[in-house]
Amino acid sequence: MTSYFSRLNPVPGFPPYTGPYTVGTLDVELPVSELDSASPAPDNSVSTVQYRVFYPCDPGFRGKNINFIPSPQREYIAAYTRFLGAGNALSEFISFFPRILHYVQIPALKNAPLLKPSTTTARWPVMLFSHGLGGSRNVYSHIAGSIASHGMIVVCPEHRDGSTPVSFVRDVPSTDSKHILGKKSKTRVQYRHVAHTKSPEVEAGRNAQLRIRLWEMGLIFDSLVRLDTGEDLSNLNTSTIPLSLFKEKMDVHRPGKVTFAGHSFGASTITQLIKSTFYAPRNSEAPATYTPLFTPTSRSHIASQITTQTPAILLDVWCLPLRAESTRWLWNQPFPAYTKAGQGGASLLAVESQAFYNWREHLAATKRLLSPDPSITAPFDYAGKGVREPAFYYAKSAAHLSQSDFGILFPWLTKRFLAVEDPERILRLNVRAIAQLLRNNGVEIGKTSRQDMELEDANAEETTDDEKILAKEGVRGWSWISTNVDEDGAKKGRGQVEDSEMTEPSEAIIENEMMKETKSEAANLAPQEKL
Repeated sequence: MTSYFSRLNPVPGFPPYTGPYTVGTLDVELPVSELDSASPAPDNSVSTVQYRVFYPCDPGFRGKNINFIPSPQREYIAAYTRFLGAGNALSEFISFFPRILHYVQIPALKNAPLLKPSTTTARWPVMLFSHGLGGSRNVYSHIAGSIASHGMIVVCPEHRDGSTPVSFVRDVPSTDSKHILGKKSKTRVQYRHVAHTKSPEVEAGRNAQLRIRLWEMGLIFDSLVRLDTGEDLSNLNTSTIPLSLFKEKMDVHRPGKVTFAGHSFGASTITQLIKSTFYAPRNSEAPATYTPLFTPTSRSHIASQITTQTPAILLDVWCLPLRAESTRWLWNQPFPAYTKAGQGGASLLAVESQAFYNWREHLAATKRLLSPDPSITAPFDYAGKGVREPAFYYAKSAAHLSQSDFGILFPWLTKRFLAVEDPERILRLNVRAIAQLLRNNGVEIGKTSRQDMELEDANAEETTDDEKILAKEGVRGWSWISTNVDEDGAKKGRGQVEDSEMTEPSEAIIENEMMKETKSEAANLAPQEKL
């Protein structure tokens, strides 16, 4: 492996964002006591919510980039080392990892002034992006920053459910004095290991995590509405500029205009958030076996926001947490887009890595999740019933972590262990698809560059209609997927889906792709063969 690292720049870096806007960023941690909870607080909840914001900023601002690893760096790096150190094949990398991560920077300007919105509403569109297992508020910085560079405010929560390698919760001051904010001690939330085999205990563990995640998402959205109306919330991160820069600048009041996105467990989270919120008024119709994880009141801001028009972006969505026996009724309900007054699949985008595409029983479950009736496996006649299909694609040679920052920071590692080709291009394809889906749903997003569209003509212009990326063919390494369970080999996994016999990504994907010693071992333990 040393030969691979010798080819790397001593300090890995991110490529520049390709959108037309310069990107700023700031860090937020707010006391829960200053916010309205849409749903009762779950057990083991914490006293704050934390998130990082990426946004279009003043191009003339001359500030500093932020560190990829936040403070306290030493503890974060130690936590990532423990999280990744599950296999012997990574031992050399693990020893190298801490020495370089200290210096990696995200190409977004810390505390930059927010650019005046150029949209017809005079407000920037907003996206909430939920991280997966092993993620954090920083680990999807490149895809979040890339979307922000196209003219969007992207909010990346750090979930305190035990899914991050470690998270630190600032103690909320017991006094109103602003001078002591952020100077109290911090509570550490460690990674919580949940077994990979299906059992009532595993379902209970994932449900407990989802309860926390959904509660946090409701609080964070409430904070955005409050910031937009000019409320003075207490940011416990005292190195951040006043949050008043967002006053009357975010499109968070119009129902159905906020986009919800996530990767892996984060995609599970936003699926559960959208469905739980939309179907909450119908909870009384559910069977006695149904136990809702999130019960927002009709007066909550999140309940007013989520509608049949809400755009949803699912990157390698993980279905197992959605199929617990206690929440199966909600699984059987379609996305709101398929209900009356919805647009069908026009507001849904799902992107699979090749790893998840090859995981056949899980692919069958994902097809059902995206269909107008997840309770059945029979093909749905979209054309005959006049229903729009969802935008469903997979990126060839992409690994499960390709949509995170790790794929782009360590390309030689991902090529060696995951057979990933051109991780930067994989992320660009994802961003192109997201931008075009948003445009198709009336979200004012900046133009896609000639570079992103891979146009060789030097005179070619950037565009606001990148229709090819959401076509059924025409983009190299980018393949459309039918939601018909009998196509793409997903039929082979139908029986396993019916029995819910699906292990989680950390076993089926990360372990098989990354933590084996040799290529032959990896080949013998491919996801579709193991499951």
